[in-house]
Formats: sequence, C-alpha cells, structure tokens
Amino acid sequence: MPDAQPPAPLPPGSTIGILGSGQLGRMLAAAAARLGLRTHIYCEESGPAFDVATHTTRGRFDDEAALTAFAGAVEAVTYEFENVPIAAAQHLDRFVPVRPGARALEVAQDRLTEKEFIAALGVPVAPFRAVGGPEEARAALAAFAAPAILKTRRFGYDGKGQASLAPGADAAAAWQEIGAKPSILEKRVTFALELSTLVVRGRGGELAFYDCPANTHAGGILRRSVVPSGLPEPDLARARDIARRIAEALGYVGVLAVEMFYLGAAAPAPERLMVNEIAPRVHNSGHWTIEACVISQFENHMRAVAGWPLGATERHSDAEMVNLIGAEGLDWQRLAAEPGAGLHLYGKHEARPGRKMGHVTRLRPKSKVSAA
Repeated sequence: MPDAQPPAPLPPGSTIGILGSGQLGRMLAAAAARLGLRTHIYCEESGPAFDVATHTTRGRFDDEAALTAFAGAVEAVTYEFENVPIAAAQHLDRFVPVRPGARALEVAQDRLTEKEFIAALGVPVAPFRAVGGPEEARAALAAFAAPAILKTRRFGYDGKGQASLAPGADAAAAWQEIGAKPSILEKRVTFALELSTLVVRGRGGELAFYDCPANTHAGGILRRSVVPSGLPEPDLARARDIARRIAEALGYVGVLAVEMFYLGAAAPAPERLMVNEIAPRVHNSGHWTIEACVISQFENHMRAVAGWPLGATERHSDAEMVNLIGAEGLDWQRLAAEPGAGLHLYGKHEARPGRKMGHVTRLRPKSKVSAA
C-alpha cells in the first residue's frame, strides 16, 4: 500500500546508500549524480561502483555495527543485486528507509517462494515442483517428463546453479551436479520469445512502464535486448498488467524487472505470457533506456527511492543493446570508433569467460508500427 502521508522528497545533496558494488550500482551512482544526489556504496568487496560513488565502505553484511554506521551516513538505502542478506536489509530498515523493502528480497531470493507468490496472484508460471533430495528429483521429473530444468532455490544467476534434463536424464545425478541443494524442477516451456517488463513504482504508488524488450540468451546469460519487441499491443498491455500486479503486491518502490516467456499468438490469450522470474532491481535488459529514453531506468529508480516524481519512460528511438562478454570487452577501440554506438565499459580489470565487461547500444529511428 502507498504511504498514507509520504515524507518530503530527498533534496539534491542527500545521500542514498547502495548495497552492492557491481556495474548496476555504478550506473545507479552515475544517474544519481545527474540529479545532484550523492551515493554511498556498501559492499564486502570493491567493484565497478566504487570508482564513481561519492563515498564507499567495505564491510560485511553480517556486521551490524558497520551497517549501523552506514545507515547513519545516508538518507535512504537501495540495492543493486537481489542476494543482499535479508537480515542486513531488515537491520538497516530500523534506521533508514530501504527501498525496495525486504519483502521483495524474500520473494526473489528463493525460486520456490517466488513461483508460489506469482502463481497466487493468478499469473501463469511454468509447472514446478520442490526438490529436496535425489529421489524427489526423480519423482518430479517423472511427473513432468523431460525436457525440464533443475535449479537451486537460492543464489543461482546467469546460468549458474542450473542443470538441463533431457529425456532419459538422471535427475538424481543432476541434483548432485548443482550441489545437492534444495532445488526446484521446472518443466521446460516452448516459447516464441523471451521478454521483460520494466516497471517503476513510486513511493506513493504511482506507476510507469518502459517498452518491453525482446531478449536473447546464450548459456544462461543475456546477450541482446531489442525494442520494439514486435508483440501485439494487447499482449504488451497484459505484460504491463502482470508487472503492475506483482509490484503492487510487494508494496514495491523502484524499478522491478519481470522476465517472461511469450508462448506465441496461437496460445490462449490468458496463458500467452508466462512469468519466468522477477528481479527486484534495475535490470540488464533495461540498459538501452540510457540512450533511447530521456529518463533511464537507473535515474527513475533513484527518483523513486528519493521520493521524486517519476520521469518520462517513453522511447524516442528503436534500440538494440548487446552485452560484451569476456574478451569481447577488449574490442573497445573498434566499438568506440563505430558511428552511433553507445559504448559502456564497467571498469572490470579481468575479462573472464562469461563475465559481463560492458555493453553497447545502437539506436535507429523509432518505428511507426511495432507489431510483428
């Protein structure tokens, strides 16, 4: 529910704390600076965000004294990754507003909790079953039939903590492969494309939506996001409504990304969109908003956290965002020389395989028709 009497917006010069030091924190800090807001990064290890923030603190997330001192140096707190320990967010919330709240972390950090939460809202999700051991893994696969995917309930991202199960696969062996941890088995869904809905919700409950990009993944990592997606407007409207329902149910403040499967125009309309997962933060699939919108997802997130009016989310150009993975980030000279390419490098020192080193966005004149 929106605040009954929201406090005054944080004025320029205020400091917003950010939990996490990755590239999303870096871009949040840069967006805050545009508004005259300061940022204070808190993380156990230094990272790309440390290079651009006003203040930085290296501290453990279980160090209550360090967290208390951090809370005393900021006017509000947000986070740039969803695996912030819930206890840390709850501790900080005793002293300073944490936006989004700890409830969003509780839902997003556990895939089983997440699926049950979304399904309870009447939103379609892929068939799933909890898995607590090798025999449960076998029983779940027998119930669904391959192909399926086994995922750890917690801490998996960018394809980590996952195992694909083809027909004839040994589900018990797959459970051992992902670390013998509490898991969830999901039936693989045949879909036409992947998309995400980026919604920003203000402190008073106001909502704004960015265009839904069509996303392409490889090896569990986002490779490309394109707007417009090509989906018919009725399906895009339903995608926005699903994101709205989730954001309102969480009492959310900030940018929320809802990743979905589009099953195709032949599927029944109520089941045409199926939620895969949510990310309670700014999202890789929204990086294109920096170049293609007047107000990016990063600025709108900081506006919401600070209690400012939300900015315009309309897209003035078509866009394609491509992640630079591993050694691709070393090709910066060619990309920097490409006319019209918006190059972003995250300042990471080592180009490891599978590591996001940056991204590039290319704009085109806005299409008059966005249907497929």
